[in-house]
Amino acid sequence: MAASLSLPPTTADAQAPATILLVDDQPGRLLSYRAILEPLGENLIEARSGVEALKLLMEHECALILLDVNMPGMDGFETASLIHQHPRYEKTPIIFVTAVNVSDLDRLRGYKLGAVDYVMVPVIPEIMRSKVSVLVELYRKRRELQSANERLAQANEDLRLEKARELEVLNESLRAANVVLAQRNIELQAQIAERERAQQRLLEHDRRKDQFLATLAHELRNPLASLANAVNVMKLGGGNASALHEVMDRQLELLVRLIDDLLDVARISQDKLVLRRTPTPLDAVLRSAVESVEPLLRSTGHRLELDAVPGDVLLEADPARLSQVFANLISNAAKYSDPAQPIRIETERDGEEVQVHVCDQGIGLTPEQAEGIFEPFAQVDTSIERARGGLGIGLTLVKRLVAMHEGAVVATSEGLGKGCRFTVRLPLCREAVVESEPAPPIPAALPRRVLVIDDNCDSADTLAMMLEMLGHQAQRIYDPHAAEQAVGDFAPDVVFLDIGMPGMSGYDVARRLRASAHGATMTLVAVTGWGQPEDRRRTAEAGFDHHLVKPPEIDSICRILGALPPCEAKVQ
Repeated sequence: MAASLSLPPTTADAQAPATILLVDDQPGRLLSYRAILEPLGENLIEARSGVEALKLLMEHECALILLDVNMPGMDGFETASLIHQHPRYEKTPIIFVTAVNVSDLDRLRGYKLGAVDYVMVPVIPEIMRSKVSVLVELYRKRRELQSANERLAQANEDLRLEKARELEVLNESLRAANVVLAQRNIELQAQIAERERAQQRLLEHDRRKDQFLATLAHELRNPLASLANAVNVMKLGGGNASALHEVMDRQLELLVRLIDDLLDVARISQDKLVLRRTPTPLDAVLRSAVESVEPLLRSTGHRLELDAVPGDVLLEADPARLSQVFANLISNAAKYSDPAQPIRIETERDGEEVQVHVCDQGIGLTPEQAEGIFEPFAQVDTSIERARGGLGIGLTLVKRLVAMHEGAVVATSEGLGKGCRFTVRLPLCREAVVESEPAPPIPAALPRRVLVIDDNCDSADTLAMMLEMLGHQAQRIYDPHAAEQAVGDFAPDVVFLDIGMPGMSGYDVARRLRASAHGATMTLVAVTGWGQPEDRRRTAEAGFDHHLVKPPEIDSICRILGALPPCEAKVQ
């Protein structure tokens, strides 16, 4: 910001009377000097000796000095010399007044001492006034110039200070901008690093996904190969039918378990899995888990050692899901341990928590593997020749189910080849256990008319064949649009209806059947791959009486048919 400068002399400086010092040892001449110079209107002061003149100069700033040359004691030249030795008066003009003629040497001496002129006595008033007026005017001009220079210097200093302040403000702004820029750079570097980490995670996730898909294909082909081999043996008319049925049941159970694990992980990820929590004894959960993996332990020869906490340990838990947690941990220990190696389960109370340790003597983990073992699709042993199964989602399911129970699970290992220890921490429950009533026996079912509707012909045919083998009269259709006609012709007691069919969903078919003439008397059973509470709510709203998840269990089918009132039996 430029400063506007204006340097006119002040009015006070221009009009103030100048001080003139009159120095003479003769009072009469001092009186005559005053009479001559008073018309000029200046401030006249008098001294009668050189010493007195020097004293007055210390008290006044004089524009001009009229100095008598011939004075007793200290003459005019000596006085002038002393005056001009003072820095304040070294340039003050002096007019020498003399009554005698002075030589050229005297004049030269006077000029060297600072004299600007000489006045001879008797003094001519006009000449004296003229010379004094000129010198006083020069004094005023010098003062004005000095004042202007001072104001200019002050203006320059103000301008310099203003520019310095502006520069400091600018520098401060630049410093602040640099700080912000540095912070932005740090944030940007952090974002770049985070994006790189995210990219690495995505690449790792993609690698795990590809590995998972390959593993899934492998794990599905194993039971499918067994099922296909059993079917081929039956086609060829060979083999022991009972042994083949056991193989097929076992492999089918394995397929169902693989698919259930996949669905459970998806449900937890979408926050759709609902726990049915109740006060549950820990030993009951562990017994259920051991029972579910007993065939695996028996086939691999592993010995299970259980060191349980004495007394009842109650948990606020979903018994089925918590049993699934420990079954997965025991199964994992068996898969990654050599045959016949012991697997140990230890329990201990720790304040308001209980800890369950599943320990094995298997292949062990590195610190990096122990940290990432619970990630989806993580596999420790990925060699082709490995004899260990699994999709890499079992431990992911363990971690998420434990977290849903307000607990935590960690994996520790002393290194490769030194086994693993999985520790599950769960909060205790202080509520009393309510003994659950045993499930009622499946009632015997009277022969029924049963209609199966499914666009998958194999599913419809096998379900109808099973119903016929149970003593019921069964028909099947594959087109949902023909459902109303089939119900009108066959008048079934029960309809097993698929949900996901092309052209018309099972929900729409159920609504139409409920609106038909036989709709109020027949039982509608949904048979679907979806089994979440929301799916069950939708089937109930569509008019279904029951909801079965594929593949439907034979006990569930028998229970539904056996619960029908005897009067509804219509098979002839």
